[in-house]
Amino acid sequence: MTFWQVFVAPFVDMATNPRFFVEVVLGGIFAGVMYSLVALGFVLIFKASGVFNFAQGAMVLFAALTLVGFMERKVPGLVAFALTVAVMAILAFAIERIVLRPLVNQEQIILFMATIGLSYFLDGFGEMLWGADVKRLDIGIPDSSFQVAGVLVNELELTAAIVAGALVGVLAVLFQRTRIGRALRAVADDHQAALSLGISLRSIWIVVWTVAGIVAIVAGVMWGSKSGVQFSLSLIALKALPVLILGGFTSVPGAIVGGLIIGVGEKVAEVYWGPLVGGAIENWFAYALALPFVLFRPQGLFGEKIIERV
Repeated sequence: MTFWQVFVAPFVDMATNPRFFVEVVLGGIFAGVMYSLVALGFVLIFKASGVFNFAQGAMVLFAALTLVGFMERKVPGLVAFALTVAVMAILAFAIERIVLRPLVNQEQIILFMATIGLSYFLDGFGEMLWGADVKRLDIGIPDSSFQVAGVLVNELELTAAIVAGALVGVLAVLFQRTRIGRALRAVADDHQAALSLGISLRSIWIVVWTVAGIVAIVAGVMWGSKSGVQFSLSLIALKALPVLILGGFTSVPGAIVGGLIIGVGEKVAEVYWGPLVGGAIENWFAYALALPFVLFRPQGLFGEKIIERV
């Protein structure tokens, strides 16, 4: 590879074919919003318990499987969605009662290991209930494209981005501007201090895990309608991890910005630099981008730097 191929030619292509470049960026934005939605589920759990919820990807899969399972049994779409929300709320209550309550004030590594066990349980339980076959999820939106000022826009991706963006916005306001949000931040700082102030740790955890379950439903529906509901959906947690590293594990705005940076960056890199290295940049770009943050700014762009006295 020459200097021209790596550092000049891609930017020349962007300038000479701006409509195609806009299409690539739009595709990255749509993917980035979905990454942000999944990452937001991690942020909510982390802010409430101080632990990375390894089971979030399994929750996305379980929610999608549950919704498709109801729809396959001829339950109307809206009723199936409402039933799935109820199932995820019951799941949140069970997680609080069985998993979290006995582990209050335990080391973070113990909570993390508990979420790993929960992930395997949800994978197996979902397979036992609904089967392991790839399931088609039809939400009535065609996977086709239309033109806007000569730029191709995928209808399904646009709808998914709008829905995900609206949910991200609502949750950002809810947890930044409301009483629940303040209680959530207090619980994240110190469980015992929050309890001494009259904040119900049990209620906060149930609310947060229920909201994370709703986020998982929306993410599962949008990803599942695009590529089918299959067990690879649980691996979406791996793509959300770099988003969290960039934005910060405790920052709702960071999850949004980090998702957009990675979504756009990986699409542009794959299209313009992928042919130079044989493709597949999209598979590792996010992790390569996150590595410098791990080394030099582990709290992310918007995370709070924590100084511990020893």
